[in-house]
Amino acid sequence: MLIRFVAALLLAVSSLASLAEDVREYYSFTALGEPKYRHGFQHFDYVNPDAPKGGDIRLAAIGTYDNFNRFASRGVSAERTIQLYDALFTTSDDEAASYYPLVAKVARAPTDMRWMEIELNPEARFHDGSPITAQDVAFTFNKFMTEGVAQFRVFYQGTQIEAVAPLTVRITLPEADKDKLLGLLTLPILSERFWQNYSLSEPLIQPPLSSGPYKISDYRLGQYVTYQRVTDYWAADLPVNRGQNNFDHIRYDYYLDDNVALEAFKSGAYDLRAEASAKNWATQYRGNNFDQHYIIKRDEVNHAAQNSRWLAFNVGRPIFADRRVREAITLAFDFEWMNKALHYQAYQRTDSYFQNTEYAATASPDAAELAWLLPLKDKLPPAVFGPRYQPPRSAADGHNRQNLLKASELLQQAGWQVSQRRLVHSETGQPFRFELLLPSGGNFQYVLPFQRNLKRLGIEMQIREVDVGQFTRRLRKRDFDMLPTVYSAMPFPNTALQILWDSEYLSSSWNTPGVNDAAVDYLVRQIVKHQGDQPALLSLGRALDRVLTWNHYMLPMWYSNHDRYAYWNKFSQPEQRPTYAIGLDTWWYDADKAATLPTRQQ
Repeated sequence: MLIRFVAALLLAVSSLASLAEDVREYYSFTALGEPKYRHGFQHFDYVNPDAPKGGDIRLAAIGTYDNFNRFASRGVSAERTIQLYDALFTTSDDEAASYYPLVAKVARAPTDMRWMEIELNPEARFHDGSPITAQDVAFTFNKFMTEGVAQFRVFYQGTQIEAVAPLTVRITLPEADKDKLLGLLTLPILSERFWQNYSLSEPLIQPPLSSGPYKISDYRLGQYVTYQRVTDYWAADLPVNRGQNNFDHIRYDYYLDDNVALEAFKSGAYDLRAEASAKNWATQYRGNNFDQHYIIKRDEVNHAAQNSRWLAFNVGRPIFADRRVREAITLAFDFEWMNKALHYQAYQRTDSYFQNTEYAATASPDAAELAWLLPLKDKLPPAVFGPRYQPPRSAADGHNRQNLLKASELLQQAGWQVSQRRLVHSETGQPFRFELLLPSGGNFQYVLPFQRNLKRLGIEMQIREVDVGQFTRRLRKRDFDMLPTVYSAMPFPNTALQILWDSEYLSSSWNTPGVNDAAVDYLVRQIVKHQGDQPALLSLGRALDRVLTWNHYMLPMWYSNHDRYAYWNKFSQPEQRPTYAIGLDTWWYDADKAATLPTRQQ
């Protein structure tokens, strides 16, 4: 009785304090513009709300895994483990950054978003039937702050989350920051009863207690993991879930080699494959199963922001400290020839960190961009103030002569010279030698042609392929010279740029090249400061893009604005596909289609 009285008193005090502020109720949020879906919507536009439940789907993963803790600071977690947990809010796949209630029921906040009170859905449950409470939310945040990755602690320093009632949680920021507040809405909610006995930073070799639409039902560490649909899932009929999570089981089988995985797919060992290799797509997806339409191929243009592939220099290595050296090595990467000879002209050259969006730099900087750039002039390469960065082009004849000549000039300017067919430093005599670190099992056709071009400059690039676990460890410790990385699509400049580029987060492996640059810091912090201001974000995004590309922190490889995937013809999909995903969670098993397949593939 006393506990209830105290909780009621705290809520009353909070309510009285809020009278002095303009406090509103929120059923959705967006980082930019207005949410697409209004309060009371029934389901997302890209689902079939009447999709049948049932059937299984088998998928593949490359490499291995050794635990089920997606948040551990070491080890490799199983596929899909991040989706084990529900969060306060969830996002839609046809908007860039909108949030809709999941565990939350309604939120209250002032217009400046310095604090927020969130009322939880009383029906929310973990898989053991225990309720999801405000205390679980507060425990989760404190767990991340004490045992999570360092960048989370730095990012949310001074933030407080407390349970002010059994089903009411209050978030308080040290200063108003809408985007930072929204970032907490999708934090996975952990069960205090389970996780108080485990460290969030350590691998977990048993499935955790979770709350999402699927739970782990079967596994063999490193080989496979099976997720079973929770038939009494508490949130199955919420608008954000209706028409989704339709398969009874989702199984991931692990393959050490992608070529082996491809052959396994064609033989029916698993059901759906997204193809990253243009050569494979052009040459391997053929045969009777394709002719008979047992396997369906899809090649769909994607107009959304795109993931892009780069080779990251470790700029903390003395050999890569000079921007001219990084530019010279970029000149040795003959994209045009590789795209023609290896990739069947299927890729486009990466030239921006906001690929396929309006925030990519265009032409020369306009007045709005110059307003941000001119105060930083003494910290920037002169090229930033000219035409936008464009990667070097070749004649695609396999020689790349002009680019290699220019690379030689840049290397000489940086103090390197050729001696006995080797490039050495003119003062120390140190040979130019570095290691390209690769994760095992991938498709790296571009590596040997790149290595040959570097050799023509006198540079020795050693190739080292390691298992995924070792690759991940070395990435986190920044124990590498160069490695391939995928830069995730960014539909607009947001606060995630801090963790990707700000020097305050230098210990984070997400700042893969190890950039520590005052101009980058300034622009990123201005982007954070101007969240929600579309004109400012447009000029800031383009200005940052110029600074990052002209500094050559990473070597641009390619991206594709096509989604290429194939699947055994036993599934159906809604008529409308979401903008930002294939929409696998909206598919369903179609027994009539499956009946037309050879028996062992049904």
